[in-house]
Amino acid sequence: MEENKNQKPVAENENYQQQLNDQEQHRREKLEQYKALGVDPFGQKYEVSAKAADLKKDFDYLQAEEVKEDASVTIAGRIVLLRKMGKASFFTLQDRTGKIQIYIRQDVVGEENYALFKMADLGDICGIEGLMMKTKTGEVTIRATRYTHLVKALRPLPDKFHGLSDPEDRRRKRYVDLIVNEDSRYVAMMRPRIVRGIQQFFDEKGFVEFETSILQPILGGANAKPFVTHFNALDQDFYLRIATELSLKKLLVGGMERVYEMGRMFRNEGIDTTHNPEFTTLEAYMAYGDLGDMEEMTEELYRYLATSIVGKTTLTWLGNEIDLAKPFRKATMTELIKENCGVDFYEVKTLEEALELAKKYNVPVEKHYAWGHVLNAFFEKYVEEKLIQPTFVLQHPVDISPLAKKDPSDSRFTQRFELYISTKEMCNAFTELNDPIDQRARFEEQVEEKKNGNEEACEVDTDFCEALEYGMPPAGGIGYGIDRTVMMLLERDSIRDVLIFPTLKRKM
Repeated sequence: MEENKNQKPVAENENYQQQLNDQEQHRREKLEQYKALGVDPFGQKYEVSAKAADLKKDFDYLQAEEVKEDASVTIAGRIVLLRKMGKASFFTLQDRTGKIQIYIRQDVVGEENYALFKMADLGDICGIEGLMMKTKTGEVTIRATRYTHLVKALRPLPDKFHGLSDPEDRRRKRYVDLIVNEDSRYVAMMRPRIVRGIQQFFDEKGFVEFETSILQPILGGANAKPFVTHFNALDQDFYLRIATELSLKKLLVGGMERVYEMGRMFRNEGIDTTHNPEFTTLEAYMAYGDLGDMEEMTEELYRYLATSIVGKTTLTWLGNEIDLAKPFRKATMTELIKENCGVDFYEVKTLEEALELAKKYNVPVEKHYAWGHVLNAFFEKYVEEKLIQPTFVLQHPVDISPLAKKDPSDSRFTQRFELYISTKEMCNAFTELNDPIDQRARFEEQVEEKKNGNEEACEVDTDFCEALEYGMPPAGGIGYGIDRTVMMLLERDSIRDVLIFPTLKRKM
């Protein structure tokens, strides 16, 4: 494309220029100096042959002051430490894998090239061609034979001793945090490894990964408050999905047998250290399985991730030491309530009795509550905060489990568990409800709840009910919170530390 010679250079807004500090202004002044030398201040393609971590490992065998004359490499990265001296200087270059020292001499690269290097500032991105060596202090180093300027950084990096000390700034400016904070780079690189590990685990068990719709016309698959958007072409409101459950179970009807999906969910709820309005889950469904298969698979998954990805099964999370090597505890919700406050809901037969107990034990209730909601409220008040070691909480009430098969031993309950670790729910599993008549009735009960004020109740998904009428095989299903799983494995106490760009309140 031919350049328009009459085109005027883009000028920065004058008000913006006045806001620049001395360092920022000085860096902008260098732009014209680069152009005068025929150097593009914002760079061109550069061929890279090596990474910092690999070079440090591969050439650690060199002796002090030895130069490997036949080991020419090219590397690119950001200047994060700079010691300019007379005719020989040292600086540290950082790429995705880590840092490596560069030794540059005027008599090796030439006066012009050395002068170009001397224009560099901390934070600039450069390319280095050179030979591998080890300094007399034993540090693997690249002796530069050519310095290539790639990108001028117009803002200086934070002070190396303090970095981004404010956690809020770290999350808002994650791109800077990743430059200056080695721990943030570790988390950023470990999360994809954990995700791949989870996918590999399910792939090896014969599950097939699918992608289902994010925009959904019906609210279903979980109890949660949705984000609502409008599709102009159809003049119809749609929801950003709150779960993938119903779509994946339709695939079981279609004969796919073992399916999973890892993807983003969206819930229009609060933000705290373990909640973000968009988050990642993995849902998996196994035809001809049940809740027991989900228990067995979950223990196996967590131990696999702990041993193969992070290399340990004892973790410190949310102030508690967690042991993933021991068998996970199993207890019903009713047993745990009785254990912690003495109330035995197996003996509580009616809603009226449950409400009286709620009043006696100062358990808050809402207008739409049925018997099972009251039981769940007792659990939330008296049990959740005491579940430290991995615990499968079994037998949830039908009233709060519209998609789970009823427990044959007591029809007030379902074949369902939630796994709690360090007081947090990690996953939710069912023996899946595949009776289309029962399912439609449960959906209609949810509609009544919504009328009575439960904004999180789901709707009647007639298409899903019709799918069940074709026959869905008996199945076990489970949904994992991926962000919380990463938090636990990497021992981070805030979800904002394991999300690259978390949702934050607008800065005033």
